[in-house]
Amino acid sequence: MSRSEFLFASLNSKSPDTSRKVHIRRLYDVMQLCIQRGDYGRARKAWAILARCKEIHWKAMWTTAVLLLMSDKDGHAQNEGARTIDFLRSMMLRYPEEKQTILRELVLRLIQAGRYNEALDELDLYLPSFPYQDNPVLHAYAGLICLYLSQPQGESHTVDTSFLRTAKTHLERSKILDPDNTVVQGFLEKASNSQNPQVGPPDSDDENTMNVDSDGQPRKRVRA
Repeated sequence: MSRSEFLFASLNSKSPDTSRKVHIRRLYDVMQLCIQRGDYGRARKAWAILARCKEIHWKAMWTTAVLLLMSDKDGHAQNEGARTIDFLRSMMLRYPEEKQTILRELVLRLIQAGRYNEALDELDLYLPSFPYQDNPVLHAYAGLICLYLSQPQGESHTVDTSFLRTAKTHLERSKILDPDNTVVQGFLEKASNSQNPQVGPPDSDDENTMNVDSDGQPRKRVRA
């Protein structure tokens, strides 16, 4: 059976030579077609079968699993993000070959869920070590989270200078690793301006003056 008879290219480029492998390829086509059409219910059923087949390297298809988890509208919406985060943490242990990529996805999902401190904890755990320390995206995420956490919270009108310094450090590192990233450059300028606010005239309103203190300290995790 020629490869052209299948709709989608699978992870295994070899043509199936048994009936079982042909059925698996057909089921893979069904899953991909359902995803393209937005029929995630059927796609999840096909995925559940494929993940149990020894011929399928399901770990390498973790991005498909994340997509299907996030599109599960049949369950409780508030649990979808938590399930995806738990899955990604599990995949970091099961699939170390793609740990950097999975970590980026995990941090992004934590940010989307509003769990900024958890996201920063994950980054603090890995960024000091190689090869994570040379990943510009991870440094950019850490810088943006610290920049957000440095802003006045609640009724406070003061900026957390500790987070602000850390944000600038990570953004500078990301800029060195990826000089063409204009987004990082923009936020780096914002962090620098926040760290060195312009002094207003004596008769300026207090609301327009930024007060800075250094009471807050970022939390650190230690890798086991």
